[in-house]
Amino acid sequence: MAENPFDLSGHAALVTGASSGLGRRFALTLARAGAKVALAARRGDRLADVAREIEAFDGRAFPVILNVTDPVSVRDAVAAAETELGAITILVNNAGVAGAKPMLEQDEADWDRVIDTNLKGAWLVAQEVARHMIRLGHGGSIVNIASILGLRAASQVAAYGASKAGLIHLTRSMAVELARHDIRVNAIAPGYFDTELNHEFLSSTAGQAMLKSIPQRRFGRPEDLDGALLLLASDASAYMTGGVITVDGGHSVGL
Repeated sequence: MAENPFDLSGHAALVTGASSGLGRRFALTLARAGAKVALAARRGDRLADVAREIEAFDGRAFPVILNVTDPVSVRDAVAAAETELGAITILVNNAGVAGAKPMLEQDEADWDRVIDTNLKGAWLVAQEVARHMIRLGHGGSIVNIASILGLRAASQVAAYGASKAGLIHLTRSMAVELARHDIRVNAIAPGYFDTELNHEFLSSTAGQAMLKSIPQRRFGRPEDLDGALLLLASDASAYMTGGVITVDGGHSVGL
């Protein structure tokens, strides 16, 4: 193992959903650790802003437009990232959407929007990146961003919870199949983090009431995920695959 197993110099990473929120943080964290980072999302203007942040500390970033629900977009984005940055050795499957609505009020479009992005999209991207890793024979690490709602139930987020539970099982299934190619597949299950995606809820009366059930009595900060990300992305996790790391301030074990 290298003297600093968390050093990502010489690696190229692809981060989906990198235009804002946790995806932006993941991209910055990997770049600070030395990786070249392909920033993938649908919002090109936001990606350009993140790229400038990385370039400000002499990092290497490559923005690429990606719609994870479109197989052609996925193939084109992965190919462009590989052409620009070299072999992709790290994938952070972070793109996701949410939506709170009682199960009986959801329609098929509500369900499809969440499942197609959070589960099918993650599968499409992971499959394509794994194919590139196998073709080039270098192995790598796939990190799927799940959620504690994939491990425990909550009301009004049936589709989201189902998508994240599916992603956790997909992580384990992929880990079994890809291990012989030296590809590790693990997941991070964050608790409640104050991001653009859920800020309105966390600021609400219901969100503040939920805060009392978190043993650490606070919501997560993006930097709280840095350690788990660097562990799973780097050689420090060389003998870890099929695992799920929960980062939630004790929420999933609290009363």
